[in-house]
Amino acid sequence: MSFLTQLSKRTFTTSLAQFSKAMNSETISTITAAEKEITGEDHAVKDGPTARAQQHANEPITSQVLHDVTEGEKRVTGEDHAIKGGPTSVAQSELSASRQGGQGSQNENQTTSASGSTGSGKVDSVTLSAVNDAESKLTGQRKPVADGPTAQAQGHANNPITSQVLHDITEGEKRVTGEDHAIKGGPTAKAQSALSDARK
Repeated sequence: MSFLTQLSKRTFTTSLAQFSKAMNSETISTITAAEKEITGEDHAVKDGPTARAQQHANEPITSQVLHDVTEGEKRVTGEDHAIKGGPTSVAQSELSASRQGGQGSQNENQTTSASGSTGSGKVDSVTLSAVNDAESKLTGQRKPVADGPTAQAQGHANNPITSQVLHDITEGEKRVTGEDHAIKGGPTAKAQSALSDARK
């Protein structure tokens, strides 16, 4: 219980201006970061808050979405309610921002290269968005596929892009394409591009 007490006192430094009204990659990334703070793991837990949020990717954040994220959070905390500063809190902040006329996903300090990467070398919101866009082009749908490349990338949210991360994204991409390798311009290529930009 002491860990949860410590966590409830921790505040996540996330600007509401980073969010939009939908369960977008930035919001899911922040939910993943909050989940990792609880679990101490470097990946999202199956059927946890990140997984529940991914099921509502690019959908408006509603009370049902918040309920689902809370159910996932309860699975990882063992508590019977959401905790302060946890994944549900992140989603609720997003909903509050949208009700107060939040500005959407406008981060004026973020610089993006022509390849769509911040050059951070991490699985950040821009990288996640690029992977999701590439997956959407492959599937023809905006919602990420379970265990697909976006889901795999979100499991590594805010971590450095390593060979293991690229491998996991490729495995997700292969599930979507049916190919036995990553394809040119696909989700893995987008993550590799983000890594290359960081090394320049």
